Amino acid sequence: MSKIIVNKLDKKSTINKNIYGNFSEHLGRCIYNGIFVGEDSSIPNVNGMRTDVVEALKNIKLPVLRWPGGCFADEYHWKDGIGPKENRKRMVNTNWGGVVEDNSFGTHEFMEFCRQVGCEPYINGNMGSGTVQEMSEWVEYMTFDGESPMANLRRANGQDQPWKVKYFCVGNESWGCGGNMRPQYYADLYRHYQTFLRNYGDNKLYKIAVGPNTADYQWTETLMKQAGNYMNAMTLHYYTVPGPWDHKGSATQFTEEEYYLTLKKAAFMDELVTKHSQIMDRYDPDHKVDLLVDEWGTWFDVEPGTNPGFLYQQNSMRDAMVAAISLNIFNQHSDRVAMANIAQLCNVLQAVVLTEGDKMVLTPTYHVFDLFKSHQGATLLGSYAETKEIGTEEDKVQNLSVSASEDKDGVVHVTVANLSATESCPVELDLLGQQLSSVTGRILTGAVDAYNDFDAPNQVSIQTMEGIVVENGEAKFSLPACSVAELTLG
Repeated sequence: MSKIIVNKLDKKSTINKNIYGNFSEHLGRCIYNGIFVGEDSSIPNVNGMRTDVVEALKNIKLPVLRWPGGCFADEYHWKDGIGPKENRKRMVNTNWGGVVEDNSFGTHEFMEFCRQVGCEPYINGNMGSGTVQEMSEWVEYMTFDGESPMANLRRANGQDQPWKVKYFCVGNESWGCGGNMRPQYYADLYRHYQTFLRNYGDNKLYKIAVGPNTADYQWTETLMKQAGNYMNAMTLHYYTVPGPWDHKGSATQFTEEEYYLTLKKAAFMDELVTKHSQIMDRYDPDHKVDLLVDEWGTWFDVEPGTNPGFLYQQNSMRDAMVAAISLNIFNQHSDRVAMANIAQLCNVLQAVVLTEGDKMVLTPTYHVFDLFKSHQGATLLGSYAETKEIGTEEDKVQNLSVSASEDKDGVVHVTVANLSATESCPVELDLLGQQLSSVTGRILTGAVDAYNDFDAPNQVSIQTMEGIVVENGEAKFSLPACSVAELTLG
């Protein structure tokens, strides 16, 4: 029997809803044939946006969406994606598959998609191959309500009123595909570029700097020291990759050893966030600068027979466990982590939805976001889980991953994952600070390699949790092997 204790009196930081954000890049079938099919498509759409995808994202309350990349962002020139579509430039997507990018999905289309979903836009500016003027004019184009060349150009393209754009990042992976820069150089360049990103009217930009790749603590140190006073946030990128980059492993065919190795690598996120936060604390003890984990998730070999540059992979219960581990970590660090963006939204890497023609599949990862959505904007509560080590000789993890929060109505929600591939876990849950009278639950469970595909879209889905017993103020239940549950305490 494992013990979980949730303390309603131990109120901590607010869990920013943006921790449950996503990322969309011009990569493979994420944008085209994923979220955007065009107005003339036979697939149901509104202004070219797939209706089924929009509705699915509204259900999980997608709060924020990052675009247009990724590596693509630093080769994207925004003026190529505005105006009549027949006049838009065609270019080669050199990062992802060498395919032709026709720019039919640009600024107006992205803003329309965000409008339909009800999420906030997060724009990644082109520092790598762009100019200060180009980035500055993009902000003016989107947000200025007065008389200016860019505002008039926006109106000429059919958008009279400016959009509200809060989140804007200067570059992407500037240590890699965004320019192979050294931290000192990027910090100076960031200070330069951000100077010309203006606040127009009541639109106030939240300026984001490119932070470290995984455990590059020197990057964080240098950036905070040289540019910490010029930013609202910095980013962190970390992917869970079980194998070497040239042979990352299959998304659906893997051994128990590979399962535990993957979970161990996912759990490394806690160490990364902790150590980067400690560096940030030295320069920013008041937590004025947020940490955004704006690329995270699993990265496996592409599905056999698909374009290797499209990064299309299936999504199993193993991915669901990675999502649960990661989201619980972000919740626990919500005093510093203000946003996270899983990679990616549709048909790329650890996608929440997959599409093929007019069909759409909700992945196990999607269902985890559904189970966790009650945490959005809630107050993190102190929690404790009595755990044990499981796994293989080389790769061990704790068997339970937990976080808890109290929503605006005073209702407590607990998300808990049993990471064991084979063993169920009996649990006894105590709630301090309130008499526990009822517990209801929803659960996602299945074999570690179970997944949904277009022929069997509901192999893995959320079910009502049975067998919860509340006696003498304690709840008792059993978590099946490889399961993620949301408990609502009353």
